[in-house]
Amino acid sequence: MVKMDYYERLSVSRDASGEEIKKAYRQMALKYHPDRNPGDEEAENNFKEASEAYDVLRDPEKRSLYDQFGHDGLKGTGFRGFSGFEDIFSSFGDIFDDVFGLGFGNRRGRGRTYARRGADLRYDLSISFRDAAFGKEKEIETEKHETCETCTGTGVKPGESKQICPSCGGKGQVNHTQGFFTISSTCSKCHGQGEIITQPCKDCKGSGRVPKSKRLKVKIPAGVETGMRLKLMGEGEAGESGGPSGDLYVFLQVEPDPFFERYENDILCKIPISFSQAALGDKIKVPTLNGHEKINIPPGTQSGHIFTIKGEGIPYLHSRGRGNELVQIIVKTPASLSRRQTKLFEELASLKEEEHWSKS
Repeated sequence: MVKMDYYERLSVSRDASGEEIKKAYRQMALKYHPDRNPGDEEAENNFKEASEAYDVLRDPEKRSLYDQFGHDGLKGTGFRGFSGFEDIFSSFGDIFDDVFGLGFGNRRGRGRTYARRGADLRYDLSISFRDAAFGKEKEIETEKHETCETCTGTGVKPGESKQICPSCGGKGQVNHTQGFFTISSTCSKCHGQGEIITQPCKDCKGSGRVPKSKRLKVKIPAGVETGMRLKLMGEGEAGESGGPSGDLYVFLQVEPDPFFERYENDILCKIPISFSQAALGDKIKVPTLNGHEKINIPPGTQSGHIFTIKGEGIPYLHSRGRGNELVQIIVKTPASLSRRQTKLFEELASLKEEEHWSKS
């Protein structure tokens, strides 16, 4: 696997100054920050790679080793990149504070509060066959967490403020010395935030969010099928610390219809007719999605024959036109016959001299 070139990653020359390297990284961080590209894996990878490149090139010693020996030169320095976004924010907090301000790694006092996007939600919606075919607006009710109006999402009692964590002094991390080594770990008291809430909001109990039910209108387009999903942006869980809300995904389940079966954009219905109708022909009325339609049954029609009614199927999703309706004829065999009917069938059989496959 070819490792990335750190200079190319930041789009700087090999003799770039420290200030030029910092400026290039600031531009990359602004473009690919995860809070500005929620759910975008490519942007996340670019953000991590740019951060790794900056961490090496901003350090004169690491940069010199990299210039002479490439990635192999960094092996003896203990450099392993970053374990995650929190590690990056903690290392370059001054850059994110300057570039993004509140909600993107903002420094409050000496600690930092990081915005987090809210979780996506799922709602399963059952709709009728005809609503799927022609579309309809449905109202649904969801349960989710929304930003607390009392504290505006801070989690702090109105009139009060967060306090600097006494365990880490607002750094979000604590140091442990073991012999010649100093190990940093996330502060267990403030969970890396650098601040604690001593006077929590009475409504959200310090979480900044409260559970609420909400009614939403969902517009179902014509032509949808089971398994399709509709996305309602911003209708998921509220974000934390000023982060954006997640999205709501409505998954559709189409109920079966008593008359029709769907095959892509065509629909099939099975219509029973009698022996006499099949033999002599007839004009019958069949159901359609728009009402009824008359079709001609020619004399001698066989069971299983399919007639096509053009343009009476399912509308094409997000485009014009519709599929067709397929009418399959099923010739019904009488379950019981009267004496008169039996005699007539016997006369018919003798006149027609029908071939009986069961006889030798």
